[in-house]
Amino acid sequence: MARARNTRNRAPTEPALDVQLMNGVSLLIFAVAALVLAAALVAWLTRASLFTIRSITLETELARSNLATLRASALPKLSGNFFSFDLDRGRAAFESVPWVRRAVVRRVWPNGLAVALEEHQPAALWQGEGGSERLVNSHGEVFDANLGDVEEEGLVTLSGPQGSSQAMLGMQRQLAEILSPIELRVETLRLSSRGSWRAELDSGATIELGRGLDADVAERAARFVRTLGTVQQRFAGAGPRALLAADLRHPDGYALRLRGVSTTSLATANPNAPR
Repeated sequence: MARARNTRNRAPTEPALDVQLMNGVSLLIFAVAALVLAAALVAWLTRASLFTIRSITLETELARSNLATLRASALPKLSGNFFSFDLDRGRAAFESVPWVRRAVVRRVWPNGLAVALEEHQPAALWQGEGGSERLVNSHGEVFDANLGDVEEEGLVTLSGPQGSSQAMLGMQRQLAEILSPIELRVETLRLSSRGSWRAELDSGATIELGRGLDADVAERAARFVRTLGTVQQRFAGAGPRALLAADLRHPDGYALRLRGVSTTSLATANPNAPR
């Protein structure tokens, strides 16, 4: 009598080795095919005319630049379509346009760009070596632009070492506030290579401010303005416009030259005075 076989606890039979190899090759073929299709899709997308950049939208109003300048300066530097367009390169192209300080460029589906521009706001003139003039914006950055396009009047001229424009604009703003009570204005502010400040005023006067931290220089100027009224009282009619020169580099005071006021030694005034 034959015995019944117990197969309930027998482990499942593993696929044969050749079947496993076939399955692996099939998966590999499918993976390669998927990569090829993906590459073909990317290649098609980069060449498809549907996605060629056809429109550029400006999201900000322009005060200094104009569309003609943007087209002439930036557009020839742009290339690619929606997928292949280099945003960093596009930003650099727009920032190369005169008066453009900063550009933000983003893609707009399916074939457009949106551009937001920040323009330079002129705050001063920058006098370089040889008398060449450039502009300083409100951030203290020196930039190139057509000076004939500047509408602002009375821009102060800054002259100093390369890289000092931001510090000089900050000092000019402090001095403008300090000098406002006596109605004098800085026309030219100079900073020497040794760090010494000199201000040339709209009245024709010059003020030697000396060296030191910005706070120290500003304090010397403020002390001068506070005490100038006392000097005026001693010399009738010698108002702020009578100032010819001031030297604030002395530790305990300052020296003045006033229009219409001369200095005479005691010996000259009185020949019999002891020397």
